[in-house]
Amino acid sequence: MIVSIDSNEAAISGADADSAAPQGYVRIGEIARTYGITLRTLRFYEDKGLLEPKREGTTRLYSENDIKKLKLILLGRKVGFSLREVKHMLDLYAPGGSNIKQLKVASDKAERQLGRLIKQRELIEESIDELRKAIEIGRAKLAERQSRLQN
Repeated sequence: MIVSIDSNEAAISGADADSAAPQGYVRIGEIARTYGITLRTLRFYEDKGLLEPKREGTTRLYSENDIKKLKLILLGRKVGFSLREVKHMLDLYAPGGSNIKQLKVASDKAERQLGRLIKQRELIEESIDELRKAIEIGRAKLAERQSRLQN
């Protein structure tokens, strides 16, 4: 059973240690539980080329680098990026390089997405205000009609 993942290794303890993943790797089920996603989602990300876990037979084993990529994927999805956009940003990463292009692309995409989210929030706030007004009017009419019936 995986207890914690440090920056360099997976700490293994408990009765399930014999069935645990090799040192430095985490099994797919543990990844799914830790990040609150389904096995199907992890397999989907693999099919789309976003993750490349190590394989031992039919067992998928995730490295620290895979986990970092997964965190970026989940963050990207949470803030509204498409999987295509997330993959594009991940594909630009060059281990050991300056990654200036990746950082520029990610920054530009983030700024555009922020603008879209702000606009969505403004539209949602307008909708909420309109709905509150409609509820007020509806309650006033209901109270008026109930008052008429009582008189």
